[in-house]
Amino acid sequence: MEKYKLPVAAALVAIGIFLGGFAIAKAIITTTEMSRVVNVKGLSVREVPADKVIWPITFKEIGNNLTGLYNTINTKNNIIISFLKANGIDENEIIIAAPEIVDLQAERYGNQNYLYRYNVTSIITVTSNKVNLVTDLMLKQADLIKKGVAIIVGNYQYQPTFTFTGLNDIKPQMIEEATINARTTAEKFAADSQSKLGKIKTANQGQFTISDRDNNTPQIKEVRVVTSVTYFLED
Repeated sequence: MEKYKLPVAAALVAIGIFLGGFAIAKAIITTTEMSRVVNVKGLSVREVPADKVIWPITFKEIGNNLTGLYNTINTKNNIIISFLKANGIDENEIIIAAPEIVDLQAERYGNQNYLYRYNVTSIITVTSNKVNLVTDLMLKQADLIKKGVAIIVGNYQYQPTFTFTGLNDIKPQMIEEATINARTTAEKFAADSQSKLGKIKTANQGQFTISDRDNNTPQIKEVRVVTSVTYFLED
């Protein structure tokens, strides 16, 4: 009987190796099939009106007498405030900043031969949700010139700022739209490759960006989001 034990044992080992190899091969095949994926991106873009505006109204005065300059600044500030209130801006939407005073004679490296010693800048800032109203008032700034107030226009430091604060209200719809667009692309890819679209492997919402639609209409914003989704492909 001893002489038959060795062949039997060898046969059992061979069968075990065969079955083990089969299992490993099956696992490799399964892993390979599961790694067949397609990564797609979906875009959602919307144009929305700005719902908040910050408008700095700025003018300058020059002179040699600080007291006289202060009185002039105060008078012109009141003219601007009256103009704003008469056109629908509430008092709590108006902020008057302290005047910015530059003593030109105190400038260490400046030209000391100035005709006027003091250069004073006054800034009145309007912060409002009445975007259309404020935009219309910007076009009426010439009315202040008739009253002796020369507003600074075009300086990059004093440009109006328009913002959109309602992102949370449109986020769900935009994410849904971007995801649908991503799936449409994935389904087209699957069909072209003679496969079927499987479940989602991973998904990344992406980052929302808000920018001006163009340089001429900063009060209209473009909101964008790109989602990235990875799907399994099936035969």
